[in-house]
Amino acid sequence: MENRKWVQTYVFIWSGQFISMVSSYSVNFAVVIWLSLEFKSAEILAYSAIASLLPQALIGPFVGVFIDRWNRKKVMIFSDAFVAICAFVMVFILKDGAVNLAWIYLIMALRSVGNAFHSPAMTAVAPLIVPEKQLLRVSGINQMLQSVSSIASPALGALALSYFSISNVLWLDIIGAVAAITSLFFVNIPHIKTETKTHFHILLAELKDGFNVILKNRGLAFLFFFAMMIWFFIIPASIMFPLLTTGYYGGGKWEMSIIEIVWGVGMLVGGSILGIFKVDFSKVILVNAMQLVLGISFVLCGLFPSSWFIGFVVATGLGGIAMAVFSASFTTILQEEVAPNLLGRVFSLYYSIAVLPSIIGLLFAGLISEKIGVPNAFLICGILVIIVGLISFFIPSLMQLGKKENGLTS
Repeated sequence: MENRKWVQTYVFIWSGQFISMVSSYSVNFAVVIWLSLEFKSAEILAYSAIASLLPQALIGPFVGVFIDRWNRKKVMIFSDAFVAICAFVMVFILKDGAVNLAWIYLIMALRSVGNAFHSPAMTAVAPLIVPEKQLLRVSGINQMLQSVSSIASPALGALALSYFSISNVLWLDIIGAVAAITSLFFVNIPHIKTETKTHFHILLAELKDGFNVILKNRGLAFLFFFAMMIWFFIIPASIMFPLLTTGYYGGGKWEMSIIEIVWGVGMLVGGSILGIFKVDFSKVILVNAMQLVLGISFVLCGLFPSSWFIGFVVATGLGGIAMAVFSASFTTILQEEVAPNLLGRVFSLYYSIAVLPSIIGLLFAGLISEKIGVPNAFLICGILVIIVGLISFFIPSLMQLGKKENGLTS
């Protein structure tokens, strides 16, 4: 829908979200550094990743139904507040320096519940504010902002951990949540009202509607399937970046920060390309091509000799570019193909469908890395991603996505 003030509204929303992202990413990275240096265990990193992903994946499909019914602005406010409360509790859990991994996993799981509501709500807000012709450009700008936060956050997280205990670093998360909530109070986000009552059987029917939107559109179904395959291979390998940096390339705290910063720079470049230049060809081509580039980057990370840290840095930056373009293009395809009143549940389904299979890989990530080595895990995952990217080009229904005049599926 057209809104003359959409730019001001979106800028105001993102001003608070940007502060929140920087603080949250900084805290997340500080926790990863702390776990990596404290335990030096791929298994513990895998379990922490499962705790952060599994709740969001399990409740995601049901969350989407509620997001499409509730006021999305309020969903984002309450989600940010809940995540801040989780951080506040974790401050006291870690305050005396004692390490109880069970409590840490629990808080990570609860944060995941809050993010399960916030992420799809934030993504589903864009079509309510931004004109359709500007969606890809806005997605690119969103990637740029996320990239800037990805660049600043590792350095901020490492710096904070150098001077403060992990419990004090967590206060950054609370400060960021307050900024995000404050910015939302001053904007008006359209609300699509529904008169349908919230009964369990009705919710199941609406959830089924979300699945049907995907299944009835053969191209969209393939898009989801291949994205699921990509995440299945990428997520288990990606959580091993700290161990690849320290164990194989001989780095430390600051080398881990450099890798995260370079990934963020790559995402900034990818987002900038989409934000600055108009894309006239199929977004599906972009999605498929970036799958190939992403796979190549992971292959290079595992293939370079341990003395080639600079090569590792370059390959990581290439992966960041690919991820930014892939994510923005994928998001825009959904925003163009799916009606706004169904976007919440469709995005939630995507997050769940993408993440759930990866949990299986994460369960064996520690064992696999110990058996074949972290570099070989990167090499194998990268090759598999390249194969998925190649196959994607040969699916006619997938390649036809976005070529119809009116792609909205309701």
